[in-house]
Amino acid sequence: MVDLAAAKDRIDAVVAEHAGSLLDASHRIHAHPELGFEEHHAHDVLTALLEEAGLRVTRGAFGLETAFEARAGSGNGPTVAVLCEYDALPGIGHACGHNVIGTAGVGAGIAAAAVAAELGGKLVVLGTPAEEGGGGKILMAERGAFEGVDAALMVHPAGLDLARFAAIAIQQLEVTYRGRAAHAAAAPQAGRNALDAAVLGYMNVAALRQHIRPDERIHGIFTEAGEAANVVPERAAATWYVRSPTVRGLEKLKARVLACLEAGATAAGCAMDHGWIDPAFANMVDNDPMIERYRANLARTGRTLSEPSSLNAVVGSTDMGNVSHLVPSIHPMIAVSPPNVAIHTQDFVRYAGGEEGDRAVLDGARAMAATVADLWAEPGAIEEVQAAFAASRESGRATGRATI
Repeated sequence: MVDLAAAKDRIDAVVAEHAGSLLDASHRIHAHPELGFEEHHAHDVLTALLEEAGLRVTRGAFGLETAFEARAGSGNGPTVAVLCEYDALPGIGHACGHNVIGTAGVGAGIAAAAVAAELGGKLVVLGTPAEEGGGGKILMAERGAFEGVDAALMVHPAGLDLARFAAIAIQQLEVTYRGRAAHAAAAPQAGRNALDAAVLGYMNVAALRQHIRPDERIHGIFTEAGEAANVVPERAAATWYVRSPTVRGLEKLKARVLACLEAGATAAGCAMDHGWIDPAFANMVDNDPMIERYRANLARTGRTLSEPSSLNAVVGSTDMGNVSHLVPSIHPMIAVSPPNVAIHTQDFVRYAGGEEGDRAVLDGARAMAATVADLWAEPGAIEEVQAAFAASRESGRATGRATI
């Protein structure tokens, strides 16, 4: 009979044994931020740790130079994937704390691998590049990364220990307006102002915001607005993000936003070109039985996992949402900063590389590895997880599609 409690004690010991190398890796990645699909340093740091621990590592996996896959275990039990992220944000570095995500995931993989043989499970550690807009997980899914995977999990840093991330569906839109140049003083009547078209479209979207769901989001910026003040702009451009709680809602909101922008072009007498940028990110569908097991395992580290409220929920989008439509998944948040410090800020950068970030690496590794052990060895656990996932698909919360 499997002694699950003893296995979890062994997991704790392995994380403690590797704590120095895990925290060193977190600090090195934090000090060397890399944008999506350019994370060569982080890729090499993390794969080296996995190789040193004896896992079978494939560098540059699934046709992506900065993705990796590591495997352990050969039993007949479930295959569980632990996911790592390690890309940074332009200009601000690791303001989303992906150095914590990557090293906590590797730590969980190393610790779970140490008990895989005795628990009869199979482990996959996936290094997933370009979460910040590039959709690395989606590309990896299309190339078979999640085939045969029974469950997937990761943790993300925040200001609180939260059971789930309010990750809503998103797609990016690029818009270009084409008018006619003219001298703004001598012959304005000869021109067609592309900037006016962009501004009118923006105002239309601003009016639309009054009449969308409170949990939907639309935000945009002008990326081109003319060359000189005394020339009627013949070209303007904008980037928009459109977000909705579900894939279906996103499709409806996209049509409304596009109508607003096109109306601006029509009013200004300009033409408009647009392109929806793939891949789109799906909403996150959290698996409640997995969350409850993670909750109990996180408590072993002294943390208390809370359900997000309307006041403390972290709202955003992630390509982990697409994974959650393919396999049972969780994406809990682990505290690295005070609750009033928002992610994607310079303040959060400091916390992600500091003492609380270090604690999150080790606590996250322990809790995730113990949850993997539960899925391998607790009687009925994986069946309960899969039943909840099947129910979410029947309800329409999960579509089973890797892309939108």
